[in-house]
Amino acid sequence: MRMQKRRRTPASEMAEFSYKGRSSTGAAVDGRLHGASSDAVAARLTSIGITPTSIKASAKQGEIDFASFRRRLGRDRPTTKDLVLFCRQMYTVTRTGLPLLRGLTGLMETTHNAILKEALVDVIESLQSGRSLARSLARHPEIFSKLFVSMVDMGESTGTLETSFENLCVYLGRDQEIKDRVRSAVRYPLIVIAGVIIAIAIITIFVIPNFAPIFRVLGDNIPLPTRMIIGASDIVINHWLLLLTAIGATTLGAIAYVRTESGRYNWDRSKLQMPVTGGLVRNAVLARITRSLSISLEAGLPMNTTLTTIAGTVGNVYMAEKLGRLSAGIERGESLWRTAHNTDLFTPLVLQLIALGEETGSLPDLMSEAADHYWRELDYDLEKLSAAIEPILIVVVGAMVLILALGVFLPMWDMIAATRVPS
Repeated sequence: MRMQKRRRTPASEMAEFSYKGRSSTGAAVDGRLHGASSDAVAARLTSIGITPTSIKASAKQGEIDFASFRRRLGRDRPTTKDLVLFCRQMYTVTRTGLPLLRGLTGLMETTHNAILKEALVDVIESLQSGRSLARSLARHPEIFSKLFVSMVDMGESTGTLETSFENLCVYLGRDQEIKDRVRSAVRYPLIVIAGVIIAIAIITIFVIPNFAPIFRVLGDNIPLPTRMIIGASDIVINHWLLLLTAIGATTLGAIAYVRTESGRYNWDRSKLQMPVTGGLVRNAVLARITRSLSISLEAGLPMNTTLTTIAGTVGNVYMAEKLGRLSAGIERGESLWRTAHNTDLFTPLVLQLIALGEETGSLPDLMSEAADHYWRELDYDLEKLSAAIEPILIVVVGAMVLILALGVFLPMWDMIAATRVPS
């Protein structure tokens, strides 16, 4: 008799349920899960040691589920800080010898991110079905990157899982620190620019229209700065819909172009060539590449696998293409130093470290030194970023203020001169 295959519920038929329950230790837990029905969610919770006390649908049919909408936009996706905490906790679990399922269940119960909690529930179920931890994590590529999964896989294969999570914790922590420092460095310039734009908008919409009838008394003798301001005010007030349409079309066109293969390549390359921020972006990317090389080679990953994995996680198509050329050169039997020299990826100092590492067999340690070198360069770039941006801001803001001042005061001076009675 032919056995009938079990029908898998399509993702479109899965609903989201919020649940409350008790863990095996008696602790109260809550979260959200997707399932075909409340019974399926209850069975899923029971299989991982949670006794459900309440299961409710997150939203009725026809209602707007704002939580689900936010998740589709990626707003509630686990941040790098969440992953750093997860790696630190997993390092403690693996180092102390706590059973993996028990440790993951404890992490799932304590995590505050709903998406990460749901992913950990699925990871626990996957482990119970006989899959490895790396394969279970790979089921959620939107949370765990290829590098993350590869490091865990190598740790499982070599019995050094705690070292893998320790290295990932350091790597992700450095990556988060870079992001935080960049945000902190550009926060002040963005606030200044936003303030200037708001001030110009107020003057253009509310102030200039009151002066325009007076200025038009001069006829053809209106100064150029005044004509520019009046023209800009007329466009904003009388043709705002056309202006917004043009801005929206330009923005959408730019986004569509960047999403193409050639557009993304050109955009990522141009980011590295910008006058003020280009060096900062390049050093940040190279710090991530060399740090990834260091922890991957130290974990025992093959060079080709390492370069391919890093190319998919570096976040810059232009630099990923150079890493692809590195991998192709190594497959042809060339040394890492020679291939890196031909691709013009690293600075001469780092190339010397690579050559020394290949000669002495200490490439992971020297890649760590290279990562520290790029980190120090990035730290220096971040310190001088504000000093480099301030003159540009002064020039831009000064030019805007000068145009506004001349546009308002020049016609007034002309009018006063025209009405002055000769003695």
